[in-house]
Amino acid sequence: MGHVNVQYYASMFDQATWAFLSDFGITSDYMNANHRGMAAVSQQTKYLLELFSGDIVEIQTDLLEVAEKKIRFVHTMRRRPQMDTIATSELVGIHFDTEIRKSCPLPHDIMEKLSQHVLGLKSGH
Repeated sequence: MGHVNVQYYASMFDQATWAFLSDFGITSDYMNANHRGMAAVSQQTKYLLELFSGDIVEIQTDLLEVAEKKIRFVHTMRRRPQMDTIATSELVGIHFDTEIRKSCPLPHDIMEKLSQHVLGLKSGH
């Protein structure tokens, strides 16, 4: 069909998620050392324009909500240099204990960093 498929979008959004989480201290080192993980429990992706092989994109992530055990955020993929929106993906992630396989509260320091970046409180993340 001449455009990239959904696998490409999913991979790009997944990489953006890990980059975003690492900004707040939720890294693979943190998760391994503390037996913690993040699980996407909801994801809604909207494909707005076609993306073609060779297109250059950037992804902006905005934190929409943070609660004791969950975060909700949205990725916006834009084609450069035009900056037209190609796709969005809104996710809800749950912080959990990998040993007992149940959700658990985010650490205070991570919660504090996240709370300072909820959309509307700070722009430009």
